Amino acid sequence: MQIFIHKLKIAFTDKSIRNRILFVLAALVIFRALAAVPIPGIDQEALLRFFEGNAFLGLMSVFTGGGLTNLSLVMLGVGPYITASIIMQLMTVMSPKMKELHAENGEAGRAKFQQYGRMLTLPLAILQGFGFLTLLQSQGVISNLTSFEFAVNVVLVVAGSMLLMWIGELVTEFGIGNGVSIIIFAGIVASIPQTFGQMLFSYDPTRLPIYIGFIFVALAIIYAVVIMTEAERPVPITYAKQSRGSKTYGGSTSYLPLRLNQAGVIPIIFALSILLFPQMVLNILSAFPTLTWVPNALTIISQITTNQVIYGASYFILVVLFTFFYTAVTFDPQQVSKNLQRSGAFIPGIRPGAHTAQYLGNVITRLTLVGAAFLGFVAVFPVGMTVLTNMPQLAIGGTALLIVVNVVLDLIRRIDAQVSLREY
Repeated sequence: MQIFIHKLKIAFTDKSIRNRILFVLAALVIFRALAAVPIPGIDQEALLRFFEGNAFLGLMSVFTGGGLTNLSLVMLGVGPYITASIIMQLMTVMSPKMKELHAENGEAGRAKFQQYGRMLTLPLAILQGFGFLTLLQSQGVISNLTSFEFAVNVVLVVAGSMLLMWIGELVTEFGIGNGVSIIIFAGIVASIPQTFGQMLFSYDPTRLPIYIGFIFVALAIIYAVVIMTEAERPVPITYAKQSRGSKTYGGSTSYLPLRLNQAGVIPIIFALSILLFPQMVLNILSAFPTLTWVPNALTIISQITTNQVIYGASYFILVVLFTFFYTAVTFDPQQVSKNLQRSGAFIPGIRPGAHTAQYLGNVITRLTLVGAAFLGFVAVFPVGMTVLTNMPQLAIGGTALLIVVNVVLDLIRRIDAQVSLREY
């Protein structure tokens, strides 16, 4: 406890850390202010009816940072930016040039890679904004607008999404933590009072055991997520002795920490985006009457989305796959093996080079299998509770809980790293 108080004191007395924290808070205030400004032409009663009991839109609201619930200027949230990031990550697998640009060209290559992602965000935001507004207008949520007024709304929501992307990148650069994750976290936290208010308003004494059970399950999930996120496998490393003149260097031992969950919360965000993407595309295509097959396809997708069993299975599989995919992108055993060999380090009992890379690949695969299975189970467990209890808000709460816990842990870790740096 004394260590915690000491580090907290350093965090708020050190000017650099304090400014970073204040920058994050200021960015979140701006985000929430934008989320409170609705676009023109909304029918509030139709909006409430449209959102009531719709699990798809509830998940989309979590994904966009909470800006969708009142159709604000930032109703698209960081969704287009995340979709662009997924496409760019997939390009590193399919295109050797993109992989070289991302991994081997240093800071300049990564900056150019990120710039491509920003450029891709704009057309995706236009498509998503057009699709959402077309869907909302067809459902009567937005009153019949002229073509000019509709175009103005599209421009507003696209500009809001691009502004939010910029704010998120500023938070990443000048604040603490990942800006996109923090924006989603802020949207989830901001919706907690409203969620509890709705639960109190619709309180049913016969469901009291379900509420109590959900609280205990939520606490257990938080504890398990913390344990699994912080768990790591230390791989021992020995540095070879080197003699220079009369002095001997090296010979020390250390370890390479391999986290059980290398990907963090990214697989959850990626999986949600993939689940939501087909319906968004079909909503865009529904604006063209000549495409007669779109309504039938949209009906099939809607049935799949509302079917909790199919949705849960798809969600689990996507989370597991994206955990392996993102781990493979961020951790390259071949590169780690080369770095160890260049620094004169080796794993005891393992030959340097290809054997070390193979050993690290096997270890990270086993670790990722456990972490991915756990992450997928936690993601779909609330969906199972929804099937048993017929309470859709539990599924949304479970996904949000997973994101919140991971973001908080990441923030604590980054703040602790900044404090440790100042102490030294």
